Amino acid sequence: MPLAHPVRSAVPALAGVLLLTAAVTGCGPSGASAKDAPERGYPVTLADDCGRPVRVDRAPRRAVALDQGAAEIMLSLGLADRMVGTATWTDPVLKGLEKENAKVPRLADRYPSFEKVLDAEPDFAAASFAYTLGKGGVAPRERFEQLGVPTYLSPSDCVGKDNSGDGDGVRTRPLTMETVYGEIRDLARVFAVPERGEKLVAGLKARVAKATAAADFTDATVLYWYSDAKSPYMAGCCGAPGIVTNALGAKNVFDDTREEWPQINWETVADRDPDVLVLGDLTRRAQSAESAAKKIEFLESDPVTRNMTAVKHKRYVLLSGQALNPTIRTVEGIEKVAAALRTYGLAK
Repeated sequence: MPLAHPVRSAVPALAGVLLLTAAVTGCGPSGASAKDAPERGYPVTLADDCGRPVRVDRAPRRAVALDQGAAEIMLSLGLADRMVGTATWTDPVLKGLEKENAKVPRLADRYPSFEKVLDAEPDFAAASFAYTLGKGGVAPRERFEQLGVPTYLSPSDCVGKDNSGDGDGVRTRPLTMETVYGEIRDLARVFAVPERGEKLVAGLKARVAKATAAADFTDATVLYWYSDAKSPYMAGCCGAPGIVTNALGAKNVFDDTREEWPQINWETVADRDPDVLVLGDLTRRAQSAESAAKKIEFLESDPVTRNMTAVKHKRYVLLSGQALNPTIRTVEGIEKVAAALRTYGLAK
């Protein structure tokens, strides 16, 4: 996800020492001690989470979700009463989750400092992006784990993806919704609510099936613009927008790049001249042209873009930032793009 990454200062040593002492003595924020009997069904071990095992010895009671995607999965699983913080939001919370979300403190609209997270006394931390649990984000996973706090990273940001470069990563194989469903099941297992996970997955699958029923959009071309007017981030072939495009049988005009969100100049965009423009409608204020309104204002005034087919016919699809990320809201992307393509007469 294209974000302006803030620089973090070092965390005061005292906070780490205090939490490390709690971890060693077995006295945590939930009041549990090392002498407590093991909980039924624990420990839970995930053998390979983005290249490392995750072991959770007790059901999390003070979890933090460090990205909106992870937060919305946990809230959808009915875990608000076991959460003590969320962070890094691009959009208002998913409709239907407002009351549950209001119960959980927001640590920061963007990346909180590691110290701020530690102040919440977490016993589990989940993130949607490798950057969040890496250098420059909140903190590397090792720093949490040294303090006895297990971490979970969404497989959608590491399975079949190379994050070693400076950008938003390169897909070595296309992402699918099965990876998102796997994240739901992993978190449901960690919190010992597997039946809730299966119910959530079933509901999402049913929505995808309904949205794509009898859909034939093989002649439609689409472009996905996430953010920034000066050096715009457009979707490559194989991330969450790729899930949407592939589900509908349409064509992403930049499916010739495996970069997650390459920055592409407007002359090249105009040359590709897609039938429809899918616009990220973000509420954050990190870069230029975050909202869909600002994007449309730019498109209809810039001499390079205003004569594009989609602009002249106002063929826009507005999606939340989360619908353009590999999250449960990617299903919303499939639904809205399918509806728009039908409305614009681009279905066969």
